[in-house]
Amino acid sequence: MRILVAVLMLLGLIAAPAAADQARGHTVAYDKYSLTVDGRRVVLWSGEFHYFRLPSPELWRDVLEKIRAAGFNGVSLYFHWGYHSPAPGVYDFSGIRDVERLLRMTEELGLYVVARPGPYINAETTGGGLPAWLKTVEGRARSSDAGYTAAYREWLSRINPILARHQVTRGGSVIAYNVENEYAVNVDPLYMEQLQQKARADGIDVPIVHNNCCNGDLANWSSGQGAVQIPGVDDYPQAFNCQDPGTWGTWGEGVTRRLRDDAPVYAAEYQAGAIDLNNAGYEKCRELTGPDYMKVYYKSNIIGSGATMYGYYMLHGGTSWGWLPQPNDVYTSYDYGAAITESRGLTTKYDEFKRQGYFLTTVKPLAKTDSSPAPGPADPAVFTQARTNPDTGTQFVLVRHADRRTSADVSTVLDWSTPDGSYSVPVRVNGRDAKILVAGYDLGGQRLVWSNSEILTHVTVQGRDVAVLYGREGEQGSTVLRYNSAPQVRVLEGAVRSSFDGKDLRLDYTHSGLARVLVEGGGRPPMLLMLGTDQTAAQFWRLDTAAGPVLVRGPSLTRSAAVAGDWLVLKADMDQAGEVETFAPTRRLVVDGKLVPARRTPSGSLVGRLPGPRPVSLSALSSWQYRAEPPAFGDSGWTVADKTTTASPIKPKTLPVLYADEYGYHYGNVWYRGAFTAGGDEKTVSVNAITGKRGNYLVWLNGHYLGSALGGTQADSEPVNPDPGRGDFTIPEGLLVKGSAATLSVLVTNMGHNDNWTADDTRFKQPRGLFGVTVGDAKISWQIRGASNSDVERGPMNTGGLYGERAGWHLPDRHSRWSPAPATMPAGVSWYRSTFRLDLPADQDVPVALRFGDQPDRKYRAFVFVNGWNMGQYMPGAPQRDFVVPAGVLGRSNTVTLAVIATEPGALAPVSLVALGNHWTGTAAVDQLG
Repeated sequence: MRILVAVLMLLGLIAAPAAADQARGHTVAYDKYSLTVDGRRVVLWSGEFHYFRLPSPELWRDVLEKIRAAGFNGVSLYFHWGYHSPAPGVYDFSGIRDVERLLRMTEELGLYVVARPGPYINAETTGGGLPAWLKTVEGRARSSDAGYTAAYREWLSRINPILARHQVTRGGSVIAYNVENEYAVNVDPLYMEQLQQKARADGIDVPIVHNNCCNGDLANWSSGQGAVQIPGVDDYPQAFNCQDPGTWGTWGEGVTRRLRDDAPVYAAEYQAGAIDLNNAGYEKCRELTGPDYMKVYYKSNIIGSGATMYGYYMLHGGTSWGWLPQPNDVYTSYDYGAAITESRGLTTKYDEFKRQGYFLTTVKPLAKTDSSPAPGPADPAVFTQARTNPDTGTQFVLVRHADRRTSADVSTVLDWSTPDGSYSVPVRVNGRDAKILVAGYDLGGQRLVWSNSEILTHVTVQGRDVAVLYGREGEQGSTVLRYNSAPQVRVLEGAVRSSFDGKDLRLDYTHSGLARVLVEGGGRPPMLLMLGTDQTAAQFWRLDTAAGPVLVRGPSLTRSAAVAGDWLVLKADMDQAGEVETFAPTRRLVVDGKLVPARRTPSGSLVGRLPGPRPVSLSALSSWQYRAEPPAFGDSGWTVADKTTTASPIKPKTLPVLYADEYGYHYGNVWYRGAFTAGGDEKTVSVNAITGKRGNYLVWLNGHYLGSALGGTQADSEPVNPDPGRGDFTIPEGLLVKGSAATLSVLVTNMGHNDNWTADDTRFKQPRGLFGVTVGDAKISWQIRGASNSDVERGPMNTGGLYGERAGWHLPDRHSRWSPAPATMPAGVSWYRSTFRLDLPADQDVPVALRFGDQPDRKYRAFVFVNGWNMGQYMPGAPQRDFVVPAGVLGRSNTVTLAVIATEPGALAPVSLVALGNHWTGTAAVDQLG
């Protein structure tokens, strides 16, 4: 009973391994090699996660646990100014914007945080993270101009104190503070200096860092006014050629430059996916940046640069739900081809991150290395490069093709002078591959002389060293260990040959499956050496506990581990039934609150069996209901549009100014209503609109539909266009009668705000909405109506200015006045809705998406609302057909509502629910222990 109580107590604390440290602060410092915490060197292995692209705080922990499980000890977090500030002086850090909750999670999980509050973040999000209301503020954004300075100081005065409370120096998780983002063009050194002064004044005392764009010769803030303590580099060597995933190294070698002699080399944003610029689909982006690329480029960077601080962009891309995306580069999905998919699934990229991450965070001498002579290959087609720890003498050797683009299969021999003697070491580079080989390393109580297999990780369990080495399937492997006398070698599994020459034990094998060798005696502690392939190495999970690190093999994910007496308590996921094997100082096993019968193996491990998930079925979406939204419908909520000046450097073609932002309507669809007296001889309605890429507008005159046109983009790489988004619409004969009142209605779909990478207001302050309208010589009086911003829970980016959005038609509890859906929708705005129940097992994680049937000739766009949440926009020309809907947005009873804007009459494509995965998952179901 006491043991059971201990297990139950431990289950309650299992997610808080760092809690004991939160009572005191730590000292964070750095030198040219690495960061240090309380004098202990840290290799910061981190990657990017966007909380604002996952509107379900309950799932933040899921993603963070998956990041930690892959060997990451850090996470990079942008903080989105515009997401938190709908208007000047108004800030929201509650609900899905509760960043303190997010930071507490990182502390509980023991993850360091690189905090990136901008003010500008880019991130392919609307305005680059700058709030849309800033477009009406005088003064150049991203400069020391007075108007912008007052605005950004307001933001930093809100976010900086939160970050300061959660610094490592106060027992929290924030280990570095990134000021600005890729600030390289049109720079203002005073602005950079003032940002840092503000951070320090607000209590930030961890190192201040910056990410220089493009690993090139632009401003990098390593010296002079505005210099940061640790300058970093962005590098995207594969560019964004998702349409050609076989491309290789479009943007260079991908080796991070050292920018300061007194600071670590920092790969601040290293490519871990791609935006889909050419609509190839994110699976192509995942292929472009897949495991082969990761092996060659990441390992070349580790040895080539000696970097000890990493930030991979992205680890989990998520969803640009609502009006989060900027218009020029992305659509709703921000999957990014990342290691963790938009639906939180794990990929082969995740496996490669784990193989490299476990190595970097296990092998401590990597935290301090200098460039050193590399062993020479007999074949010049093979390239080698080396680094050595000056204290331990441990050597790290990169082996890859001299031409990293080739897919040749080359075998050769290295003439390697290791700390323990000179050796001829066989190596093979087959295809696009790279290896980091280690020599002269104290592996627990063992001495690794050299190996041509790579180290995954190693632990010491009850006085025995347990190590996992691996190589590509079918490749020869050799490992040499040093002993004082002949050890006893027992091959427990697989085919391994051994020989001993009086000092060196050599093991030779072919990488296939998982071989196991037990080595005892020889003057050293016993050792279990497991020799696997890339695939079998990926089956292992290394987890830290208060009793020391443990290894687990088998689950599709192992989230956490804790030791309580003889019990090992795991949280794990299974995508199918199978074995779980543990290497821990325990005799009993509990997984997800259930006692798992387990047997002891010859390897000294425990092996049990875990169930897989039960099959699930999803409801069909049927019985669609319908409501029409007439043009410029309703008389409430309209604002007179009569401004004659604007802060935008792009001035309108006609007055008054009709830019939506000037009237406080920053996101989504905007209705315009213009009244004039007909002269009787008007022939054409001429319209200009700037919407951003993929935006459009529809025009009605006296309720008669005239047609549609694409909006202008006005990107800063183009000359200013006097006629952006031009549309000329013929007025039917007899529609206007001389002297009669006429109404022009225009619906504009604005696609978010331009980013501001170049710190140029001509780009950032480009307007959205109508740029100019003429109907003959008529004098038009205008009204405008946009989003109401009344949804506190979901925030102002959730909805636009459709009448149905303002009236709540997208919300789940509005059921009146809907009719059966017609076979054909008219041009204009149509609303559809359906309901369904979701009855999924409580102990299973089943990501769900809405899928649109393929309809290549579609002439509409649909805004997808689930229980009132705008989960994206189905658009012509974009490859996205699946719209992920996270748990938290979904419940048991659900309502799907589609706001459809059609430019021509047509039928709605079939819409269905699909499951994008199914996992039996870690739950604290302790009552099932029995």
